[in-house]
Amino acid sequence: MASFKVINDPASNSTPFNREDIADFLHDHLDEYGDEREYILNAIDYAFGKGPGQDGFVLLAIDDDQIIGAVVINNTNMSGYIPENILVYIAVNENYRGEGIGSQLMEHTIEHTDGDIALHVEAENPAKFLYEKYGFKNKYLEMRLEK
Repeated sequence: MASFKVINDPASNSTPFNREDIADFLHDHLDEYGDEREYILNAIDYAFGKGPGQDGFVLLAIDDDQIIGAVVINNTNMSGYIPENILVYIAVNENYRGEGIGSQLMEHTIEHTDGDIALHVEAENPAKFLYEKYGFKNKYLEMRLEK
C-alpha cells in the first residue's frame, strides 16, 4: 500500500529522499515525455522556493521505501490571469502503472493545491485521459517561440 508525502521544504523533508533522488526517479519514469535531469532539478528547486517568488511542492508516492510516483507543482504567483499552479511533472513507476497510483497522485495534488492548475501534455500522451478524467480541459492552443 502506497503512502503519500508532500514536501514543501527540503529541510523538513519527512522522507529519506532528496532532490536528486526525486529528479532521478522522474528522469527514469517520464519516458519519452520527460526532460533533461537538469531541467527537472530546476523545477524541484522552484517548488522548494530556492529563488524569490518561487514555491510549490513535490508529492511522492512511496512503497517499500522506494518512490513509485511523483508530482512537481510550481506556483506561478499570478492568480487571476494565469493559473496559480503548474503541474510540471507527474510520473508513476512502470511496474506500478495500472494500479491507480496516477489517479491517487492526481487526487492528492488537487486536494493539496490552492487555486487553478495548468499543465502541458502532448496530444498522443496516454496520461491525457487521466487529466481529462479529473476535469482538465484544453482551453488554449499553446504557441511557443524558441530562441
